[in-house]
Amino acid sequence: MAAVGRPSLSPSALSVPIGIAAAVGVRAMAPFDPAGATMLAITTLCIALWIGNVVSPAYTGVVCLGLLGLAFSLELALVGFRSPAIWLIAFGLVMGEATRRSGLAEWASGRIVHRLTPPAAAEAPVRTYRRLLFGLSTAGLFLVLVIPAGIVRVLVLAPVALEVGERFDSRAASLGLFFGPVLVTYLGTVAVLTGGAPNIVVLGIFESITGVSIAWTEWFALLFPVMGVGRLLVIVGVAYALYRPTSETAFEPPERDARAMGRRERRMLVFLLAGVAVWVTDVFHGLHPVYGAMLVALLACLPGVGIVDFEAAVGEVDFSILFFIAAVLAIGEGMTRTSVAAAMAERLLAVVPTGAPLVVVLGIVFAFTVLLLFVISGLAAASVVTPVVVAFAGNAGLPVVPVTLTEAVALQMPFFPYQSAVLVVILAYDIVETRELIRVVAAVTVATIVVLVPIQLGVLAAFG
Repeated sequence: MAAVGRPSLSPSALSVPIGIAAAVGVRAMAPFDPAGATMLAITTLCIALWIGNVVSPAYTGVVCLGLLGLAFSLELALVGFRSPAIWLIAFGLVMGEATRRSGLAEWASGRIVHRLTPPAAAEAPVRTYRRLLFGLSTAGLFLVLVIPAGIVRVLVLAPVALEVGERFDSRAASLGLFFGPVLVTYLGTVAVLTGGAPNIVVLGIFESITGVSIAWTEWFALLFPVMGVGRLLVIVGVAYALYRPTSETAFEPPERDARAMGRRERRMLVFLLAGVAVWVTDVFHGLHPVYGAMLVALLACLPGVGIVDFEAAVGEVDFSILFFIAAVLAIGEGMTRTSVAAAMAERLLAVVPTGAPLVVVLGIVFAFTVLLLFVISGLAAASVVTPVVVAFAGNAGLPVVPVTLTEAVALQMPFFPYQSAVLVVILAYDIVETRELIRVVAAVTVATIVVLVPIQLGVLAAFG
């Protein structure tokens, strides 16, 4: 009689028993008091579930909030919902939906392609490809300034990049025009404080621990030149080196007449610029970046003035990610309250050479965070690392802002899709396989670490 095959558990499903076993082990053996060991055990379980992705990250976030409420207090579990960071993300999602519904994203993509396509585009496909690659990638970096949600930017830009790529009869050209803009708008997140959730999580925990904030303009001045403009050039260079058409490639030029901007698109652009104006002038008024996003959302949905209905816009937005963010912020707060972060900071401090220059210390913090990303997704890593590095900087008498910004830079150094929800969204377009995405993302990350990170750490050390 043939043996009956037993159903096998997938690696992702195994994360549940592995996470439970790891949490139990941490609770029993962690060298902390009971409260600290419990906090670390809950964090371990949640990280295992986030990595395994058996259920949605938002559902794991709800599990995390429930466990924190039962083990500690409801006040700790819900502390993230009091943070301005989570509301910045919420209003950012509404901004993205309003931008899509207004038609501004579609108009901008058509205008960009029209302006970048030379008159004799069909006779010079390689030159046309270079112009489109750089122009669309620059547009992706610009979106970081006006849409504070990486996933939303990818959802806005990816269809445009795919449509432009289809005008070439070369798969290499299509891939290059897809990877360049999409990776710039995703990895450019760190260059702008309001660029995405990782920055906001870092800022929220930083504010919670230190009682002060980091100005939008300060973040921009320290990171945008290298991690914004510099990374744009690196990504375009990597995309062009890996994917480009030949001189025999056929190209179908677009129609030469570009549609004029309509009233809806013009008003939405004004609303977005108003939000940016609030962000870039925070050095004068001191308002939190959430006010800029709130202003855009209010104007876009204001009856008689706006361009979308509030109920309809909100109804189309998936707010489930807020539970994930709330759990991440609660973990960071819990690790601080139970002194787990301070204890881990002391261990980190022990590996730093005595009297080492600030740039060496920043390099160690950077390496520490990048290595942690191999076992924790970006947002989860932010919740674990930020309290540690902030406490570490305080204990060592180091300038806290450069150390924290170094961690923020390291959080945007992915290699694999499981490290970021945005990379999972990119895979969902089915234009590339996982192996191809890993190849490109790893190449960009390695090039960034080799070329840009030394420059960036030098800038932060000079500021400190």
